[in-house]
Amino acid sequence: MARSSSGIVAGLTAAAIAAIGFLGYQASATAPAHPARTGPQAPAAPQGQAPAKQDPAKPAAVPADSGTGPRVVYSVSQKRVWLVAEDGKEPRTFAVVPSTVHPAPGSYVVGSRAGAVTGTDGVPIEHVVRFASADGIAIGFSARVDGAMPEPDTTKKTGGIRMARADGDAVWAFATIGAKVVVVA
Repeated sequence: MARSSSGIVAGLTAAAIAAIGFLGYQASATAPAHPARTGPQAPAAPQGQAPAKQDPAKPAAVPADSGTGPRVVYSVSQKRVWLVAEDGKEPRTFAVVPSTVHPAPGSYVVGSRAGAVTGTDGVPIEHVVRFASADGIAIGFSARVDGAMPEPDTTKKTGGIRMARADGDAVWAFATIGAKVVVVA
């Protein structure tokens, strides 16, 4: 009995999704928590201007328009990320330095991850969690290996939403392949 072309496409799509999920799991399971540094050591003190500190006694509320359930919430205007767990605990929140290319508001899923790479700005980064693209640029969360959080060069198109290394560790542990990311204005 001949299968319809839509049945074949559905089967191939299911197989591709399963393979991507397996490869994503395999990559996240084998990636080190802090990849080894290579080349000259960077200065310990952060360079550039860090985002404003949030009073830990008064954490910023998760945006009301960010949906429900476990998710990463990224507010472009607040320059802030929330890791909202399923267990109802207070979400972890922290300030970030946005990239020069912003994702449109909406719901996304984590599509790829990388333990350590060189960013589009030429800087070594770790714990890259990609979830969108805009203007041909991949957009995702990451931390610079040197710990710095300068404002991005506005003359370059970059998609790295940068955060402190400890926050990058938290995003890496929380946002695995297929995790929901909600972007709000």
